[in-house]
Formats: sequence, structure tokens, C-alpha cells
Amino acid sequence: MDSKFDVIVVGAGPSGSTCASFLAKGNARVLLLDKAVFPRDKTCGDAISGKSLKVLRELGWEKGVEKLEHGKVFGITFSSPNGTTIKIPFPKKAEKGSYAAEGGKGYALKREVYDNFLFQNTKKLCSTIEGFTVTDLLKDGKRVFGVKGTDSKGNQKEFKAKIIVGADGSTSTVATKLGLNKIDVNHHITALRLYYKGVKNCDEKIEIHFINSMLPGYFWIFPIGNNLVNVGAGIITKDLKNKKINLQKSMFNAIEKDELFKERFKNAEKVSEVKGWTLPLGSTHRKAHGNGFVLLGDAASLIDPFSGEGVGNAMTSAKFASQTILKALKEKNYSAEFLKEYEENLWNEIGQELKTSYLLQRIGRIKFLLNFIIGKAERKKEVQEVISGMLANEESKKEFVSPWFYLKLLFT
Repeated sequence: MDSKFDVIVVGAGPSGSTCASFLAKGNARVLLLDKAVFPRDKTCGDAISGKSLKVLRELGWEKGVEKLEHGKVFGITFSSPNGTTIKIPFPKKAEKGSYAAEGGKGYALKREVYDNFLFQNTKKLCSTIEGFTVTDLLKDGKRVFGVKGTDSKGNQKEFKAKIIVGADGSTSTVATKLGLNKIDVNHHITALRLYYKGVKNCDEKIEIHFINSMLPGYFWIFPIGNNLVNVGAGIITKDLKNKKINLQKSMFNAIEKDELFKERFKNAEKVSEVKGWTLPLGSTHRKAHGNGFVLLGDAASLIDPFSGEGVGNAMTSAKFASQTILKALKEKNYSAEFLKEYEENLWNEIGQELKTSYLLQRIGRIKFLLNFIIGKAERKKEVQEVISGMLANEESKKEFVSPWFYLKLLFT
């Protein structure tokens, strides 16, 4: 294999595979590297949003997802700390920032399946190496021009390119070597996930539960097809440390003892071990470009602070990065000044949504507000419609963070 390329993409998850595909379709010579061999497991909530499907549609791959083993999702179930539960359908028309695609439908499927689908399609378009661990970057002063690492046989290798793309996740080697992977525990989630089979009363809705034993965190149940559900819990890392919460103990306590769940899980079977991971949130803006490089997805800290969903923003970042990179290759300009267009365009697209989601996250920490909003929604159809709108578009989300909304609720 040649050792020189236009672009090297490190990490073949959703952001890396998406970026490599767009670049290859733009006639760039691309090398895509990943330390794993596909298919491989990826710890996640497994929800695929309408934002992800929009990018898949641009690549021409959306119909391929229908053929994968998956769960269809038509809405969200919320519960409040006092046990009130509401079921909110997705709106039929999806807009910017939507949790669902057109027709009020979303998907939930194992990342092992979804990521492999993306990677196998990408392999048809560009050079790829699996089982390659990037250990360092090649630099000329402040400019990055390549990577070095170890292949699956233990051989040391170097590859050079005009632009390096860091798409290697929350513990990104590329971001770490550039000094851009500092953890801010205020904008960082610690989460757990496992799979169950045979959980009762799963009705094609993803479930997010704000339960007393886990506040200010939350508990989820996502149906992924074939009678399987992804079950997990997440909490801001600072709260986990300050409150000395045992997240795994709290999660199983909810499953086994909480009135909302104990009968549903009574005869269910655990079919995986518990796995943990971390989610760097987009509620803080991390630098994601420089001389000869850009960062995507989790490596750029782009996870939605309210929903915890990261795949949609990861794939969106890949699309915007590929557009700027193709321009850079045409102009033969790989400077930080030129590549900043990527970051500016990305944050113009998702920045306000991330700010609003952060405010929603803060509201979700207030127990009496959760009880109040979900209680109102249980009794009033117009409140349900407002929440449904929030799931569909950015403008409705903004209403939730306005003081006037809560004043109106008092008189609804």
C-alpha cells in the first residue's frame, strides 16, 4: 500500500466512515484507519436519530438501514421522579434537530451492526486498514502531516497526508496528542449499558426515566428489535464524583425494586455484561481544527447535552468537515486559518441546538420542575403537543427554556 494520501481518517465509527465516504466521493485519496476489526461492539444507547438518517440519505445509504436488524421507534416515554409517566409520539414532519425522520419514525439498533454497515460501504470507496493502532502524529513544527502506529502483526508503520482527521472517539489519540482532549467534568457524562431480552411492555418508544434513586442522572430503555432492549443509566461526571453515586448499584436497584420497572424486568434475561463509557458533551465548545487537522464527533466533544445522542452530530460534523477539506485540497491550503471554515459552519448548524439542550439538561436536574411538567403533560393534550414539537425541531426546544413557558403552564 502507498504511504501517502490526500487525507488520513483515524477512526472508522460513524463520523470517520461518513467523512471518508464523502471525501472519496469527491475524488480525494483517503486512508481510513481503525484499531478494531469490524464488526466490533461500541458501547452506546443505540438510538439513530433523524439527523443521522438525513446524512445517510445524502450518501444514498438510508434504505440499507431498513435491511438491518433494528427496532422502529415512534415516540418517547418520559417518567418523572414522582412516578408519573407520559407517552409522546414523534411528529410526522421532522425538522432540524429532530429525534425522528420524516413520518415520525426513528431507529434503534446495535452500534456493532450500524457501524459495520457504514464501514463496509466505506470500504468500497477508499483504502482501509483494520487492526491499526495510531500511537502518535507526524508533525512539521505546528503542522500535522501524518500518523504512525502499529498494525495487527506488531509492525511499526507511518502514513503521510495533507490533512489528518481525528475521528477516534472520546479518548481520541489524535486530540490527546494535540492537547485538545482535556476532560471537563461539568460537561462530561459517565454511562453504563447492558442488554436484556424479554422486558415486558416495550411499545416501540424509547424510554427516558428521571427516577429519584438516580437523580440528577437518568435511566433508559431502548428497544432494538428481536425482543432485545438496551438498558442503561447516565449522569454528569461531576455529580457522580461529588455525590459518590454507585451508578451500577443505582441502576440495578431501579430495575429490581422501582414500582415502574420491577414487574417488567421480573422474568427478563440479561444477555450481556455491563459496560461503561464516557460522553464528552457539546455544552462546551472544544477546538476542533488546526494546521493540517480537524476533529470530528466525540473527539470534538459534540454529544447532545440533553439526549446524550452523539451519532447525529458526529455524522453532521463529518459532512461539514469533508466539504471544507475538499476545498482545502483544491486550493492546496491546509492551514488552520483555512480549515476553521469547517468549525464555523458546523457550529452555525448545531451550536444553538447544543446551547438549548444544555439549558434543558439543567432544567432536568430540578425535581419539582420535572414533576410539574410531566404532570401537566399527563393531564393536558396541549402540553403533550408542545413536548412533541420539542422532539421535532429546534424552535420548539427554545420554548422549553423560556420562563414564559412555565408561567403559561401555571395557568394551563
